Amino acid sequence: MTNKYESPLSSRYASDYMLGLFSSDTRYQTWRKLWVALAKAEMKLGLPINENQVRELEKHITDIDYECVRNREKEVRHDVMAHVFAYGKVAPSAAGIIHLGATSCYVTDNADLIIYRDALRYLRAELLGVIKNLSDFADKYKALPTLGYTHYQPAQLVTVGKRATLWMQDFLTDLNEIDFAIENIKFLGCRGTTGTEASFVDLFEGDNAKIDEMNRMIASDFDFDECFDVAGQTYPRKVDSRILNCLSSIAQSCYRMANDIRLLQHDRQVEEPFEKNQIGSSAMAYKRNPMRSERICSLSRYLMADALNAPMTASTQWLERTLDDSANRRISLPEGFLCADAILRLALNVTDGMHVNEKIVERTVKEYRPFIATENLMMEAVKRGGNRQELHEIIRKCSMEATAKMKNGEECDLLERLANEKEFGLTLAEMNELLTPSLYIGRCPEQVTALLNKIKPLLEGVGNSSAEINI
Repeated sequence: MTNKYESPLSSRYASDYMLGLFSSDTRYQTWRKLWVALAKAEMKLGLPINENQVRELEKHITDIDYECVRNREKEVRHDVMAHVFAYGKVAPSAAGIIHLGATSCYVTDNADLIIYRDALRYLRAELLGVIKNLSDFADKYKALPTLGYTHYQPAQLVTVGKRATLWMQDFLTDLNEIDFAIENIKFLGCRGTTGTEASFVDLFEGDNAKIDEMNRMIASDFDFDECFDVAGQTYPRKVDSRILNCLSSIAQSCYRMANDIRLLQHDRQVEEPFEKNQIGSSAMAYKRNPMRSERICSLSRYLMADALNAPMTASTQWLERTLDDSANRRISLPEGFLCADAILRLALNVTDGMHVNEKIVERTVKEYRPFIATENLMMEAVKRGGNRQELHEIIRKCSMEATAKMKNGEECDLLERLANEKEFGLTLAEMNELLTPSLYIGRCPEQVTALLNKIKPLLEGVGNSSAEINI
């Protein structure tokens, strides 16, 4: 415990990997790696920097004196220059060439791009894990009939597995978006105070080819294929919008799935994992609350709201840049990633251990099956010489009467009522033969199989995934 506020995303929900990725050590060590890459490129392209200076910088990437940084920042009110000062203290021979020709956004923005790309790749792996869990679940239950719902009212039958493919399809859309976001992250490079590279025109005495080569070399050091064609002082903030929209999309899909599970758990048809000693309520000891699915929905609402920050920032850049984006981005981007990670960890846990109460599913199907089968029963009665319009009226009248009894707590007697109508022309036994649930699920099993075959290459090498979460 601590006597200072701590974000629940870091203390309770997010993974160690994501917490490490957005830690101060990762961020500021990345700054130092960027300064090394800049010095190395400038040396190779002929600026007065020597091997000893570069080696000294390389030796001191990890030993950051944060106390020195804090004290210096209090004096100069500039975080980047405070870090330049602290770096120069431990690498004195190179102190004079650190950050040569660069502006602050060289380290701040390029480091962000590196971290965001790595974070997206990590989320992609988690997302694939959720899809794999759902694919196994869908395959297992692809032919198990269950009551479908429209407007959350009983509708035609589907299957438990087919319903899971609806969730999967949403996640596959998210996967496409995350792939697009990763593939289209470019490097800012070292572009100067307003993106003109004027300082390097001076340093390289007008040799434009060397400036381009310097940016290519630095980008390559961090596995980027290209830099933005043009930039102001910062990389385009539209990138942040794309990233947070991508994270919001994942939250939307997770919310939809978790909300469906909550509805199904209310009816005892499907349940999220529940540990042997788990307590559902402090007062009601019998309860099995869908708390993980509820938490997914809760965190997803936060992430969808958080994603609004980036478009507001991107739309108010003020020519070459304004600093009012800085404080917002320090919060909204890391918190967005940590939240997406937390949501996907919960989704991995839930999809790995979902339980289907098949007898409850069967009972629910049986209760509503007579209503669902009425069109088929009518068609059979027509084949036997009945009048379609007269038969429709018989079904309507009997259905209303049977529904009224059900609303009074009694069992459905629709089939018995229809059997007592001589004009309907079918016996109770004949109607029961037409009520086999598998006759009413359409192509559900085939649709599940088709989707699973389509995505099979995508899931090669992806094992069943779960995540240890704090209850």
